[in-house]
Amino acid sequence: MPRALWSGAISFGLVNAPVRMYTAISEHNVHFNLLHAKSGARIHYKKVTDSHPRDIPDDQIVKGYEVSEGEYVTLTDEEIAAAHVEGDKVIEIHDFVPLDEIDPIAFERTYYLGPAEGAERVYALLARALESSGLVGVASFVFHDRDQLACLRVRDGAILLERMYFADEIRAIKGILPDRKAAVDKGQLKLAVDLIERMQGSFDHSDYRDRYRERLMAIVDKKRKGETITAPKVQERRVPDDLMAALEESLNAAVGKARKAPRARTKARAKAPKARTGKKSRSKA
Repeated sequence: MPRALWSGAISFGLVNAPVRMYTAISEHNVHFNLLHAKSGARIHYKKVTDSHPRDIPDDQIVKGYEVSEGEYVTLTDEEIAAAHVEGDKVIEIHDFVPLDEIDPIAFERTYYLGPAEGAERVYALLARALESSGLVGVASFVFHDRDQLACLRVRDGAILLERMYFADEIRAIKGILPDRKAAVDKGQLKLAVDLIERMQGSFDHSDYRDRYRERLMAIVDKKRKGETITAPKVQERRVPDDLMAALEESLNAAVGKARKAPRARTKARAKAPKARTGKKSRSKA
C-alpha cells in the first residue's frame, strides 16, 4: 500500500467523502552528485554568509521575504501559519464544469484520491456521479501550507486530483509572437493540412519512451566498463529553403507509409487465430 501524502475529505454540498491523497507520478529523472575530481569525494554545501564563513546552525536561521532589494521582512513559523485558510483538511468543490473548458496549461501535477477507511460507499457514489455527469469538479484545498486550486476527474473508477495553477501564475503570450502576423500561403497551408491528416493516428502512451534517459544509462554502463564515449554531432535544423517542396516530399512519404501499413495489418490478421464462436472480439481502446 503506498503512503498517503495528505488526508482529508472531499466536500460537495452537504456531503463529505473522506479521502487519502497519493502521488500518481513517478518521474524517472537521472540525478547526478557533484564530486571532487581528484579524490572522488562528495561535494557538500554549507550554510554560510559573507561575514560568517563557518557553518551556521539551524536555530540561527530565519525566513525572510525580500520586499525591496536588500530589505527583508523576517517571519517565524507561527507568523506564517497565520496565513492558513479555513478548511485545511477539506477539498471543497465549488463548481462542476466540462473538462474542455479548462486549458491544459493550467494543470501542474496529478494525484490519486483513494477512500479513507469506512468511506468506500460515499467515494464510489461521487466517482460514479462524476463519471455519469461527464463533468469535472473545480475545487480548492490547502497543501504544503499553500492554498491550492484543483480539478477532480475520474479515471478507471478512481478520482484523480489535478493540481492547477492559478490564473495569475500563467504568463501572457505577449512578447512571444511578433507584432505582425506572418503571411501564410494558401497552397502551403493546404499541403500542411493534408500532411497533418495523413499523419493522424491514435494515441498509445506506451509507444513513447524517454530516449535521453535510455541513452544516458547506456553511456553510464559503457563508461563503467572503461569504454570511450564519443558524442555524436548534432545536425542543426533550419527552415527549408523551399517550403513547398519540403511539404510535398513529406506528404509523399506519409502517403507511402500509409499504403504499406494496411498490408502489414492484413498479413498479421491472417496469422492471428480465429475467435471462438459465441464471443465477441474486444478491440483495444
